[in-house]
Amino acid sequence: MADIKKRQIPKLVTLTDAAAARVKEILAEKGQGYLRVGVKNGGCAGMEYLMEYVDEIEKFDEVVEDNGVKIVVDAKAVLFLLGSVVDYETEVLHSKFVFKNPNQTDACGCGESVTIVPVEVADAGA
Repeated sequence: MADIKKRQIPKLVTLTDAAAARVKEILAEKGQGYLRVGVKNGGCAGMEYLMEYVDEIEKFDEVVEDNGVKIVVDAKAVLFLLGSVVDYETEVLHSKFVFKNPNQTDACGCGESVTIVPVEVADAGA
């Protein structure tokens, strides 16, 4: 049987070095084990990113490890976040986590709300 070449599937979620360092600091301060990310309906553009620090993994969540951090991805958000990179930006007046998501098609003016198109299952290599 001939070798079938599969298209490379991007990692579900990754962290930049800056984001990983800040997440590790926060997890140590809070005494918690995981960064949990997801999305929810809301805002003027339709969706908002979620980040929280948790000790437990929910039944259908996906877990990936990147840059020394265990990232728990809400099962309902997998197709919205596939291939996303989380960065940590420090500006003169503020510091914040930023999602760089290839599935994001639009954002509101304040940047808190986004429009995300889920990855088609066929596009995800399934």
